[in-house]
Amino acid sequence: MFNNSGTGWRAQMPPVTKNLIIINVLLWLVETLIPGFGRTLVDTLGLHFFEGSGFNPAQIITYMFLHSPDSIMHLLFNMFTLWMFGRLMEQVWGSRRFLLFYMVCGVGAAVVQEIVWAFTWEHDYIAGIAPLNGLTYSQMKQVVDLALFNGDAEFIKAVGMMKNSMMTIGASGAVFGLLLGFAFVFPNLPLYLFFIPVPIKAKYMVAGYAVIEFFFGVTGAQSTVAHFAHLGGMLFGLVMLLYWKKKGTLRGNSFM
Repeated sequence: MFNNSGTGWRAQMPPVTKNLIIINVLLWLVETLIPGFGRTLVDTLGLHFFEGSGFNPAQIITYMFLHSPDSIMHLLFNMFTLWMFGRLMEQVWGSRRFLLFYMVCGVGAAVVQEIVWAFTWEHDYIAGIAPLNGLTYSQMKQVVDLALFNGDAEFIKAVGMMKNSMMTIGASGAVFGLLLGFAFVFPNLPLYLFFIPVPIKAKYMVAGYAVIEFFFGVTGAQSTVAHFAHLGGMLFGLVMLLYWKKKGTLRGNSFM
């Protein structure tokens, strides 16, 4: 499936996959090596909640090229997955279609994350401040509802700061959509996990990932990870894949 006429890892990767990895790695290096500028970069380009003062519509695209400077594992997981599956899917779909799919999944992940924030920010805020004030969740909710009703300026300011602190970065939404695309095109191809010595068909492995992400999202486990954004990338990717399948172009017979 790969063109091996060139030499070296760069020659073996199609252009979009290669350039996506280069951009992500370069931005992570800037974040890490120039911390002050890196924090400004993340705050400017990371995806903020749309009700926060730091939100900019362009962030639904720019956020997916940034990764946490606090740990290299976030970057490594996403870029390794992009390298493993992106180069194959770009060969199958062609560079333009592959880039379109990747970006739609990334934007879809951002849209779903914004929707989740819109429905959960108040719950998260109340759950966070209730223990600090020695109140139960129900008692704190009454206080919050009353302050909102009365238009309490200090409270509104505090809520505004909380909303603006809500932010996410990373290519995970686009990468999870890519995993779904791989499973759609090669459903029965056996894959291996590091800790499981037996092959698992791609369709079952990706379905398992989706179930785990949904479980973590609903239960609030690993709360620092945007699980619903991952599912959003898969959801938007699924819409495109079903459309291409209906058109008979799932394996890249034409651009649209």
